[in-house]
Amino acid sequence: MAREIDWTDTEEIGIQLQEKFPEVEPYSVRFTDLHKFVTGLDGFVGDPGKSNEGLLEAIQTAWNEEYEDAKGL
Repeated sequence: MAREIDWTDTEEIGIQLQEKFPEVEPYSVRFTDLHKFVTGLDGFVGDPGKSNEGLLEAIQTAWNEEYEDAKGL
């Protein structure tokens, strides 16, 4: 089973989002869709109602770092 992750595990979420959606450019994803992506990850145990704009921005930034690394940017 996947490790349990919560909203504050931004780096781990970024890694998992990159693995699950390798062709998606993170900054093109709306926060409503990002919320769905995160809550659908294996091992995600966070309360869906506990997200906020700051957390979603941090997750999107972490995902973008993984995306740029994977693309060699």
